[in-house]
Amino acid sequence: MLFYDQMDTPFGQAAATVDDDGALVEFTFLNGVMANLWSHDAKAVPAPGRLTHVFDQVEAFFAGTRTDFDLVLRPRGTPFQQRVWQALCDIPFGTTIHYQELARRTGDEKAMRAVGAANGKNPIALIIPCHRVIGKNGSLTGYGGGLPLKRALLDFEFPKAQPDLL
Repeated sequence: MLFYDQMDTPFGQAAATVDDDGALVEFTFLNGVMANLWSHDAKAVPAPGRLTHVFDQVEAFFAGTRTDFDLVLRPRGTPFQQRVWQALCDIPFGTTIHYQELARRTGDEKAMRAVGAANGKNPIALIIPCHRVIGKNGSLTGYGGGLPLKRALLDFEFPKAQPDLL
């Protein structure tokens, strides 16, 4: 069975889904278009209070007392998507990489488009930090929550990671 709940963040409302074991299956921001598109798994039931282990870590992240997460993740996807999402988890707080580098880290430097597509299908935003992948020229490229949210997340991380760049 799956369980879901919602929380407020500095960047708007977010929703999360966990399985019976408490492993995180989905985390998404519900701002803008995403609020209209988000539909939790039909088998998921509302479970206020059951996702505190997730929400506590997200709150600590936004409070500046945590830069990474130690949650059990169970995103649903193909083996290739799983490899890409694992590579995303290895991008440290306050850093970015480009799609070609992400493709290289997954074992196929020429698979940039496939990597980009897998990045876009990431069901666990923020915790699997797909917002840290940018274009090779430094440009911001697609993000499920919209480019303004991607910019806001990067702006949130960078001053804390590299204060002398302000």
